[in-house]
Amino acid sequence: MGPNGADRCVAALRRVRIGSAMTATTSEHSAAGLHATDLRPPESPAPADLHAPVIEWFDRHARDLPWRRPEAGAWGVMVSEFMLQQTPVSRVLPVYEQWLARWPRPADLAAEPPGEAVRAWGRLGYPRRALRLHGAAAAITERHGGDVPREHAQLLALPGVGEYTAAAVASFAYGQRHAVLDTNVRRVFARAFGGREFPPTATTAAERRLARAVLPEDDATAARWAAATMELGALVCTARRPDCARCPIADLCAWRRAGSPAHDGPPRRGQSYAGTDRQVRGRLLAVLREAVEPVPQAVLDRVWDEPVQRARALDGLVADGLVEPLEGGVYRLPQSRPQGL
Repeated sequence: MGPNGADRCVAALRRVRIGSAMTATTSEHSAAGLHATDLRPPESPAPADLHAPVIEWFDRHARDLPWRRPEAGAWGVMVSEFMLQQTPVSRVLPVYEQWLARWPRPADLAAEPPGEAVRAWGRLGYPRRALRLHGAAAAITERHGGDVPREHAQLLALPGVGEYTAAAVASFAYGQRHAVLDTNVRRVFARAFGGREFPPTATTAAERRLARAVLPEDDATAARWAAATMELGALVCTARRPDCARCPIADLCAWRRAGSPAHDGPPRRGQSYAGTDRQVRGRLLAVLREAVEPVPQAVLDRVWDEPVQRARALDGLVADGLVEPLEGGVYRLPQSRPQGL
């Protein structure tokens, strides 16, 4: 759903009433520029018609993931949200379990050097997330007595927590009413409401308005809807092979009604890894994670033959606060919290 198409989606929704189940608060609709009837584009389903089948499907088919269990608590939810960014569930599960066993509360993580978070992050990728999670744990300990805050604004004020993560924690941990827009949800909405195979590359204001507008009215149902649409995108309405035969809203989906037209936007390219600076950074960090003592430059030089790229990758790790240089040409994982996190 391109930006213009998404705006047309939202604008056209004014023509159809959707019932009291979809009525949002006056203040939120005013902020979003929508009214209670601003929800249904032509040839698209009324959002109220989707709530029950999607949530019922979720009740039957949701995966039993540890961060969805009551004992996970808000901290378990937050850890999972940091780890799941750009990383599949299968890779996250073992690291998540080890992480919570070692650091069951934010204060436990905050008490250790940030380099230990980087070490425990292993090969999940994008290791700055480990530093940000450590920074968030320290802030939770300092500002909130060690308890993950309930308020969306307080969550958003934590280091490394953006709009998505704040909404996800508030919704999944505390059952609040927030629009939770990850890649899976955006794809479901693009197809179900916009009739497009894929959403725009970056989240648009129109997508955010639509996501807020289609939320069920009460907190508990809205939180369930957020989790259900995310799971639907992960398991059924997938990017490569959507399984419409298993979809609970296939008969209502605007994209399917339109004949499942192919994506007509910019080409969608996968991220390369082999031979990139990311690969070099990963190899350098792997050596440092395994080391007990600071590592000499000569040892790091062995991980990659091309000296210019290797030096650039190492400099980037230092600049990002993931590696700490010491006197004598040796390096270690960081022992103090980097500035800005």
